[in-house]
Amino acid sequence: MYHLGLDIGSSSIKIALVNASTGKSVGVVTEPEIEMSMEAVKNGWAEQSPEDWWCYVCSGIDKLCVQNSINKTDISGIGISYQMHGLVLIDKEGNPLRKSIIWCDSRAVTIGQNAYEEIGAETCDTHLLNSPSNFTASKLKWVKENEPEIYAQIYKMMLPGDYIAYKLSGVVNTTVSGLSEGIFWDFKEDAVADIVLEHYGLDKDMIPDIVDTFSVQSQVNDKGATESGLSIGTPILYRAGDQPNNALTLNVFNPGEVAATGGTSGVVYAVTDNLSVKESSRVNNFAHVNYSPGKPARIGKLLCINGAGIQYRWLLNNLNVESYEEMNTLANEVPIGSDGVTMIPFGNGAERMLKNKEVGTRIVNLNLNNHGKGHMCRAALEGIAFSFVYGMEIMESDGIKVNVMRAGNDNLFRSEIFSNTVATLIGYDIEIYDTTGAIGAARAANLHKGDFEAFGKAILDNDYVMTFSPKKDKKGYQDAYAIWKNELELILNNL
Repeated sequence: MYHLGLDIGSSSIKIALVNASTGKSVGVVTEPEIEMSMEAVKNGWAEQSPEDWWCYVCSGIDKLCVQNSINKTDISGIGISYQMHGLVLIDKEGNPLRKSIIWCDSRAVTIGQNAYEEIGAETCDTHLLNSPSNFTASKLKWVKENEPEIYAQIYKMMLPGDYIAYKLSGVVNTTVSGLSEGIFWDFKEDAVADIVLEHYGLDKDMIPDIVDTFSVQSQVNDKGATESGLSIGTPILYRAGDQPNNALTLNVFNPGEVAATGGTSGVVYAVTDNLSVKESSRVNNFAHVNYSPGKPARIGKLLCINGAGIQYRWLLNNLNVESYEEMNTLANEVPIGSDGVTMIPFGNGAERMLKNKEVGTRIVNLNLNNHGKGHMCRAALEGIAFSFVYGMEIMESDGIKVNVMRAGNDNLFRSEIFSNTVATLIGYDIEIYDTTGAIGAARAANLHKGDFEAFGKAILDNDYVMTFSPKKDKKGYQDAYAIWKNELELILNNL
């Protein structure tokens, strides 16, 4: 038997199959083969059609089963991961009332900022662990203000993963973790956040029923079976936003464990039982997948670094080099500290961890007689690594205690320079795993049984690649980081 994992991203939909008993990956497909488009009617807007997600889910299931010669009747459970913070609105017949306002849409920023001031910073920080900011609740308020004819028809609001579960089952529900990412959850009351609903004048009946993250949330119905090809009665056993799901995929559940990704942007996601919101202007706090009302808190602290892999990709495209491997080879010919060359990598827009300042990319101390491509490559890798370390310092000032970082086997963490720099400066191991969010979601379909030890063993047995441990001689790394940090703070002080 097999478990199916669906990862509903904004660029593509990934669909995975794993062996239900061992967790071993059978196959993964991506739909569509080219990136999904986003519609931007105005600057700062970003929308996608929920029906498109569903079509790609169905075609992807077909493709995956054909490629691996698997009968869909052998799929015994479903797990869903999805792009966080999106807003899907349906009417009483279950039809979407408009396109989804997705995570990177910024139309509701001012609404959220005003709410933070009007509700009160202390109330928001202690009850919501966040500002309402540009999250789902603020987007729903935007619809109420700007599209009243649509708002009047709303039966339920959903997050993207809730919609896919609904299309499979005909049942509308959500999770505490999902509500928290939309800023619909009150951590102090362990209940739906009435303070947000009342402030925004939103109808509480629009909030779906709540189910446990790991449970039989619903089952595929006749219509879902007809469209997806899955068997009637196949249970949906897990659902979570992409960042909590990435942490789950890397076996990050407990205080002291940190998940990291190093793609176009970088993400550090740390689990804590500490409700501190000292850094709430720079770090978001959500209910982790194993958060349960009334039990010791499991909060995921999320820090995003926009200027990460995009910096290295820019160099690949502009340095006349053939590949990342060539860049890494060039960088390895240069000593720690890049012979004084320092690169500030924040060239991908405003950085939340830098209090939304636009720092840009800066190259400092470049000597045109002595420095070449290798120095640029090493300085870029070190600069991105230093930005992760800087982010970890922010997290630790917010009460995070760390004993291990786990990361996916992506371009940045494959680099010895990058991973050794981060590991040495933060002072703990970085474990590398070769896996994806869709595989994690498929494996999580087993967690309704409560066996987290077996889940972790499946990850270790199937995905473990290697561990980077801190170097004993730290001085070169510490000196280079001190120079980088000083340059960054000079820039920040002058903005």
